Amino acid sequence: MAVTYGKFEMPTKIVVNEDKSRPNFVQFVLEPFERGFGHTLGNSMRRILLTALEAPAIVSVRIEGVPHEYMAVEGIIEDMTNIVLNLKGALLRKLPTDTNDSARDIRAITSVLEVTQDDLDANGGYYEVKLGDIVKPGNFEVVNPDHKLFTATIPMKKQVDLKVKMGRGYVPTERLNIPEKNQDEILIDASYSPVVLVNYSILNTRVGEATNFDKLVLEVETDGRITPAEAVTFASQIGLKHFDVFNQVKTHAIVFEDREKSSSSEDDELLDKLALKIDEIELSVRSTNCLSGADIETIAELILIPERKMLEFKNFGKKSLNEIKAKLDEMGLSLGTDLSKYGITLDNVKEKMREYHELHRDKGEVFTDEELS
Repeated sequence: MAVTYGKFEMPTKIVVNEDKSRPNFVQFVLEPFERGFGHTLGNSMRRILLTALEAPAIVSVRIEGVPHEYMAVEGIIEDMTNIVLNLKGALLRKLPTDTNDSARDIRAITSVLEVTQDDLDANGGYYEVKLGDIVKPGNFEVVNPDHKLFTATIPMKKQVDLKVKMGRGYVPTERLNIPEKNQDEILIDASYSPVVLVNYSILNTRVGEATNFDKLVLEVETDGRITPAEAVTFASQIGLKHFDVFNQVKTHAIVFEDREKSSSSEDDELLDKLALKIDEIELSVRSTNCLSGADIETIAELILIPERKMLEFKNFGKKSLNEIKAKLDEMGLSLGTDLSKYGITLDNVKEKMREYHELHRDKGEVFTDEELS
């Protein structure tokens, strides 16, 4: 059984404001909301955006000839501890074409890093190894390929093995589960969350005469592994997924009133009444003849005439006037009604009603007083 609820003011579109100086920052503006719903939606979206979104992160590294992280590496300025810290800043984006069932499993990325003497000579005896040198195009896109990992000072050729995993939130090394971990594999704290900033604010906005409705301004910034638009898309679907569980205790469906449709329906009902012929309503023969003598054919023509004007009609008295007023009152109408909002005046009422009858006759619609009362 459905329960009817009053209409809620809700936004019909989102205004997206981008900042060219901050490519991963977007401001989303939504209005109007009922009072208080801006905070409800804004706080919910903020919490989901900051805690529930997923992205890939490097969870381990293995460099040929390096048994553990607490050591210096010959020919590299940085020690392994600094290299691991630099790897935490690697940003990888999962490609949308990667729809394999095992996409959530750990992915291994193996590459051979080769630094030649020519590389060193071309850079003054130093060569900065960057993320793009060891992560090549494949299942992941490198968001920051120029991110520095370490600096080589001698020619070298080493195999570098990385493991990448999808996840959410922040997972320290002691909580990482790496199957078949090698003895010289170094674990890295995984920072999965791709959202770096979420702010929301609530402003007043106007709906008609009222000014106490909510405007929600939601600011989202990511690290590039997903876009702000993707972040909002994913967060909203996560929220809906969680709300869906409450349908298990659903006792009634809710039908929300649509004031515009309701208003349109009321207008149609009124026009149906206005189009009725005088001889279709139950008036006495005397009153019907008086109106016919005054060339009044429809209810629309009748209610446009002021009460005092009616008494000027030939053979029309107070008894007929009271009868007509009582009948119109039954129909929810009255004499002297202004119909200009419907484009109907004394000058065009006959033409308008003729057009209305022709239109509904073409549609096969016939109305009677009993159907409309």
